[in-house]
Amino acid sequence: MFHWLEKNPFFFAAAISIVISFAGLIEIVPNFAKAGRPLVDMKPRTVLQLAGKMVYQKDNCMACHSQLIRPFKSETDRYGDYSLSGEYAYDRPFLWGSKRTGPDLHRIGNYRTTDWHEAHMKNPPKIVPGSIMPAYDHQFTNIADIETAYAEAVTVKNVFHTPYGPEITSGKAAWEAYKPTLLAEAQKIAADMKDERVKDAIAKGQVPEVVALIAYLNSLK
Repeated sequence: MFHWLEKNPFFFAAAISIVISFAGLIEIVPNFAKAGRPLVDMKPRTVLQLAGKMVYQKDNCMACHSQLIRPFKSETDRYGDYSLSGEYAYDRPFLWGSKRTGPDLHRIGNYRTTDWHEAHMKNPPKIVPGSIMPAYDHQFTNIADIETAYAEAVTVKNVFHTPYGPEITSGKAAWEAYKPTLLAEAQKIAADMKDERVKDAIAKGQVPEVVALIAYLNSLK
């Protein structure tokens, strides 16, 4: 067989290509699968954080901000450790973005605080001189869609086996039982904020979009 292949260079090249491709699949595919698994001790986002992610998508924050730090010194010096595949295991969809008009946000929870986000969303150029980001004052009055965020958590738990606890389950009664947990999380965020509109809404059992968004941004670490 080998002598025959030597006399037929086309088939010889094809055989080599097949062998290399097969060996590459055997070596590469398992590594890709392993890299895409959740990191140790990684937890899925809370329902409040999912609601904030929905606000992030609705206001198209990914048009100007990425969530993907590349393994270059210039990136890691500015934004922190480079991103790993396993960090996105529970993100559906992941929000890598396609360009950077503003800074990358994948580690923003490590160096920005709730009060910084509050002031920044109200008046970006005042906080970051030269910023072209518009103000998002509507987020202080718009109410986050927390019921849809809860439904998303139930869906990814049932369909993708995302490891939420037994408190995340289908049904109106389950949602009503979980809602105090979500409101308590929102109250912790609002306690570090100054805007009275936010505090009034929280007192009424409502969650302004900015509170949910800040919860999501604080989780990006």
